[in-house]
Amino acid sequence: MTSPAKFKKDKEIIAEYDTQVKEIRTQLTEQMKCLDQQCELRVQLLQDLQDFFRKKAEIEMDYSRNLEKLAERFLAKTRSTKDQQFKKDQNVLSPVNCWNLLLNQVKRESRDHTTLSDIYLNNIIPRFVQVSEDSGRLFKKSKEVGQQLQDDLMKVLNELYSVMKTYHMYNADSISAQSKLKEAEKQEEKQIGKSVKQEDRQTPRSPDSSSNVRIEEKHVRRSSVKKIEKMKEKRQAKYTENKLKAIKARNEYLLALEATNASVFKYYIHDLSDLIDCCDLGYHASLNRALRTFLSAELNLEQSKHEGLDAIENAVENLDATSDKQRLMEMYNNVFCPPMKFEFQPHMGDMASQLCAQQPVQSELVQRCQQLQSRLSTLKIENEEVKKTMEATLQTIQDIVTVEDFDVSDCFQYSNSMESVKSTVSETFMSKPSIAKRRANQQETEQFYFTKMKEYLEGRNLITKLQAKHDLLQKTLGESQRTDCSLARRSSTVRKQDSSQAIPLVVESCIRFISRHGLQHEGIFRVSGSQVEVNDIKNAFERGEDPLAGDQNDHDMDSIAGVLKLYFRGLEHPLFPKDIFHDLIACVTMDNLQERALHIRKVLLVLPKTTLIIMRYLFAFLNHLSQFSEENMMDPYNLAICFGPSLMSVPEGHDQVSCQAHVNELIKTIIIQHENIFQNARELEGPVYSRGGSMEDYCDSPHGETTSAEDSTQDVTTEHHMSDDECEPIEAIAKFDYVGRTARELSFKKGASLLLYTRASDDWWEGRHNGIDGLIPHQYIVVQDTLIS
Repeated sequence: MTSPAKFKKDKEIIAEYDTQVKEIRTQLTEQMKCLDQQCELRVQLLQDLQDFFRKKAEIEMDYSRNLEKLAERFLAKTRSTKDQQFKKDQNVLSPVNCWNLLLNQVKRESRDHTTLSDIYLNNIIPRFVQVSEDSGRLFKKSKEVGQQLQDDLMKVLNELYSVMKTYHMYNADSISAQSKLKEAEKQEEKQIGKSVKQEDRQTPRSPDSSSNVRIEEKHVRRSSVKKIEKMKEKRQAKYTENKLKAIKARNEYLLALEATNASVFKYYIHDLSDLIDCCDLGYHASLNRALRTFLSAELNLEQSKHEGLDAIENAVENLDATSDKQRLMEMYNNVFCPPMKFEFQPHMGDMASQLCAQQPVQSELVQRCQQLQSRLSTLKIENEEVKKTMEATLQTIQDIVTVEDFDVSDCFQYSNSMESVKSTVSETFMSKPSIAKRRANQQETEQFYFTKMKEYLEGRNLITKLQAKHDLLQKTLGESQRTDCSLARRSSTVRKQDSSQAIPLVVESCIRFISRHGLQHEGIFRVSGSQVEVNDIKNAFERGEDPLAGDQNDHDMDSIAGVLKLYFRGLEHPLFPKDIFHDLIACVTMDNLQERALHIRKVLLVLPKTTLIIMRYLFAFLNHLSQFSEENMMDPYNLAICFGPSLMSVPEGHDQVSCQAHVNELIKTIIIQHENIFQNARELEGPVYSRGGSMEDYCDSPHGETTSAEDSTQDVTTEHHMSDDECEPIEAIAKFDYVGRTARELSFKKGASLLLYTRASDDWWEGRHNGIDGLIPHQYIVVQDTLIS
């Protein structure tokens, strides 16, 4: 390698090292900048926290003052009441107790928010100030340490640079000395070779003529060789010296290189981490304490608020109209106590004070007593009917005003999408369409209730007066038996439905009507009907009539649905007794629907057969209704929500919200799995629900088997197959989806094309779909008018 090449190579090596050192120096500078920036951000964060809590303290104080003003405004109004005794008496009433607790809660919140503001100003903000001061001081010291570490690192790099340059310099000198040595060796070899050649050429010549010349030349050659040998020895010594220096320099360079790499690694891996730890010393722990002070204050505020709210909740739970009525009457006993009886004031000289039942007025009194008895019997029956209607209407009003629509937790489920918030708010109880409809329904029901109330009170007043006269006459005349009670009992008995009927008339009639006309009615059982029409239909059923008989469709569907729910809600003995409540709810916890249905079936087997027959009938209908959920918007879950409270009440002492959710899930399961739960209908001899809305009775056949809808069409089917060649099939289109219940019933989708052979019954056709023959329900298809004669 030539000297220029060596020089160029050394220059490149040094340049590469300088570049690497320059990059490290840049990194060190950026590290300090990064730490400075972190310190600035930390200071800014702490300043923002101080400003935030300072502003929040102002807001809390303003809120506290406003709450105080609000409470004082109404407390002053209460204190200014003229009749202090009246105010004191009113305090025992449960609504007034709620009002007082509400005002006390406002005052309590006012004090709590004042305390919160004080904690922000005098506790939390000083903590952030202290954290800011400590962070700045620690960062300054940490930066000094970091700067010292960087200076030490640069010193190590500079030392490596010096050692490297020394190594390269000595190594270059060694290579140069080696080159010079090789050049001396070549000159020596060349000189020796030249001397040998000259001696060979001079050997044949005569020694006499040239003896002197040869001696002189030989002397010259020897002198030249000696000079070259001396030069070689000097260069050999120089090379050996430089070679030793180069080796020592290389060793020093390698040692320094290892030490430098170790120092750089330690700085980047350990020193920087320790330096950042120094900057963060106590920062996170101090911030944790400050923020935990905030959390403690807020949580204690919430705890205080919850304590006050618990007191209000307890007062709300104790809102009791009956107890308040009793307290009110006790407080003003002199106002509400009955007055003294009016005494007979005889005319001067008249000493008799009792009825005279002697002739000739006895027969008149007997006749009058009989007339009163007859009229009382009629009035009591009529008034009892009015009372039943009034009580049912009152129950409806109570259902309206006690509906559990107070849970607004959904409004606090915040979402990133504003649309979801708007949709949540729009579906709440307070939405205008909901309010308008509820208010109109409530006012209409109230008007009807007060009409019946007035009619009932007037009737009761008249009965009281006539009863008093009748009793006095009866006592006077010595009659001991009263016929009005027997008449009332007989009249009441006439109105009751025959208890031997398996499916109550109101249930069978309402389900038949809905099955024929309301399967696609949107919101069926969810939308409230007209209370007036509900009461009219209910009263007709109580009289033993069937107002839904025939094919007229002029009744309000929602009102009929309301009558059906009202019937089950008003049963003295509900379909699902309370003694099997826990066993049924335990079934809901099973994940497998088939297993859940099996356990429900086992639990229900303890019920009377009449109850099971009604259950089977009802849930078969609800399952059928749920198959039209795309049109009526009532899937099994929605139907369960509507029927759950009516069919199965939650026992007292249980969490109403969570238990009602389990009840709804149970009813939903029975709707879906009703065929598995009531799978063997032949075990329950009685009517079953037909898809056409009518009842089919299971009864013993001569062979010990029962007949079904499929069996009822067997004879017609046989006749049809005998005459297939004689009549052409009729084309029909499916109006709705249908799922066959047995192997004989065909399943099809809405819009499917069907072929009808002949009419099997009023509700069924014999036909074909997708190459399969079977039964097709008439209510689910549209037949071409020209071919249905």
